[in-house]
Amino acid sequence: MLDKMRNIGIMAHIDAGKTTTTERILFYTGKIHKIGEIDDGQATMDWMAQEQDRGITIQSAATTTYWKNFQINIIDTPGHVDFTAEVERSLRVLDGAVAVLCAVGGVQPQTETVWHQADRYKVPRICFVNKMDRIGADFFAVLKDVHEKFGVEVMPVQIPIGASESFEGVIDLIAMKEIHWDAATDGEKYEYTAIAPDRLALAEEWREKMLDTISSASDEITELILEGKDVPEELIKKEIRKAVLNQSYIPFLCGSARKNIGVQPLIDAVVDFLPAPDEVLPAEAFNPKKEEKLSVPCKAEGAPLGLVFKIQYDKDAGSLCYVRMYSGKIKSGDQVFNTGKKKRERVNRILRMHSNKSEQMDSVQAGDIAVFIGLKVSQTGDTLGSEGQPLLLESMQFPEPVISVSVEPKSLSESDRLKEVLEILSKEDPTFTSREDSETGQLIISGMGELHIDVLTRRMLDDFKVEARVGNPQVTYRESVTTEKTQTEKYSKQLGGKDNEAELTLTVRPLERGSGNRFISKVKTFQKSGSGGTNALPEELLEAVKRSIEGCFSSGIKVGYPCTDIEVELVSVKYNELTATPFAYEAAAAKCFDDACSAADPVLLEPVMAVDIMSPKEFVGDAMSQITQRGGLISSMDSKANTDIVHAQAPMAKMFGFSTDLRSATQGRASFTMSFSHFEVKR
Repeated sequence: MLDKMRNIGIMAHIDAGKTTTTERILFYTGKIHKIGEIDDGQATMDWMAQEQDRGITIQSAATTTYWKNFQINIIDTPGHVDFTAEVERSLRVLDGAVAVLCAVGGVQPQTETVWHQADRYKVPRICFVNKMDRIGADFFAVLKDVHEKFGVEVMPVQIPIGASESFEGVIDLIAMKEIHWDAATDGEKYEYTAIAPDRLALAEEWREKMLDTISSASDEITELILEGKDVPEELIKKEIRKAVLNQSYIPFLCGSARKNIGVQPLIDAVVDFLPAPDEVLPAEAFNPKKEEKLSVPCKAEGAPLGLVFKIQYDKDAGSLCYVRMYSGKIKSGDQVFNTGKKKRERVNRILRMHSNKSEQMDSVQAGDIAVFIGLKVSQTGDTLGSEGQPLLLESMQFPEPVISVSVEPKSLSESDRLKEVLEILSKEDPTFTSREDSETGQLIISGMGELHIDVLTRRMLDDFKVEARVGNPQVTYRESVTTEKTQTEKYSKQLGGKDNEAELTLTVRPLERGSGNRFISKVKTFQKSGSGGTNALPEELLEAVKRSIEGCFSSGIKVGYPCTDIEVELVSVKYNELTATPFAYEAAAAKCFDDACSAADPVLLEPVMAVDIMSPKEFVGDAMSQITQRGGLISSMDSKANTDIVHAQAPMAKMFGFSTDLRSATQGRASFTMSFSHFEVKR
């Protein structure tokens, strides 16, 4: 059963054609009866209203389809930098990936981001060079680009017949046949023909290169070649499959999804080359009781273990939890144990998803992906298992939000509804956070970028129908100190006829950028009955000091932005058993922290973004001046056939509205991607 299953994701740069390719796969495997086009806002996978308006993919849609007796679970991921979390989450649960590259653009900045994410989770992959019908398409240049950028061995198993206007099909190097598609049936009918004499020499040259790459890892094929015998197709496929699993080289296919060319061989390649759930490395899990790591083999007989990799809110059913099963079997109506939250949950129903339609299932077992309904407390990244063997599958790390917007309800009655919706949204998307500003009482929501915040506020107003006003985007700054300072604080107050006294000494010192905050203590703890010396405190009082300092970290020094990269050391305390109270120590610690930080030359830090601009050669000067006008520093430049890529860093605060200015300076032909790099002192 498991060897007939594939969990794959389709990953790529924005607009390389991920969703279009997925639409074609669903059409040819008989899941949909009419091809939906993104450009018409009709794509099956992009079912959110906003995805159809903007023509981009925002959430990963999961769908199941069947091809030649194989079950394929496909996850279509977004390519936009602001939705990194979605990609990260999908890759965590995949067994293999199809990287879609644009035949004109080659490796683009976001391709690099997803490629490195896939490396981190060791996902085996094959590449599909799409848009071969565009002007300037060059299959072999893309091969070279991937080889140079990622240092991986590339191996085409097809080469194109013609390119751009004259692109009409592909040559299959394994079968040594030409494949042509019939445009009248939307490419559903296709035929294999003998290779035309004028293309034979090129095909033989590339077949030799292919066999050369394969034979370097296979003695069997080397012997056949040396004896001058024919190498059977099945053997070639078997060896390529092994190599994809070990990631020793990457097979390349080509086509044009929009023109319905090259999709069926891509589905065959998914089945032939990408691994089944039990062929990849077993999932690593952590046992919190024994504090040891275990590897979990993918077997239906084991204890149940699954990972919630996405949550989607449905008006009728509540939370839909997308779960990837790593071991065992869960039936509908079963109780499962959420290891991280230490809570029991009941699975009311199990669904198999097709984009946004669904069918009921009785049970789901190891290796499969399904949707659970009825889970109340589970959120993205949680592990579901059994109480007898509580295991945690490693959680995922997501980047820090860098841009904030204030939101306020239009009326008091809406405020509870607003908080409820914000909770739903942050459950769905871990990179989206909301907090209440203690000084202004406003709700502040933070996200990964302008587009991310825009999409989320639109969903709030349109999908959830919350009446709210949204402020302008603002940058989230941080505060830190630049010198070391030691401060002693005495606190003494009579409250309700009882003395509250505390005395302590703190040292604050700056840490390296990006290392976060730390609280350390030289003060020892003892049980309440023991006698305290000059430098020891009961545990509850030390906890009070720690709690107070952690509260101070989030409330800032001068301006009220959260602190970062500060180490606070509790150096010494004086303890009097009769008058010491947790309240006194909390107050003393807070006052001491404020005074010490104010004296330690506090500074304001601003987020600096890494900006990559892709611009046609004739506009690259204008594009560079746009970024330098905003205080950006250009670090390097890459040159390609018809575009230049500029790598720069610029302060986030100056980058609002950059896309409009860049487009008007370059006649709309330049594009850019932006992601958080680091914090540095505000100039």
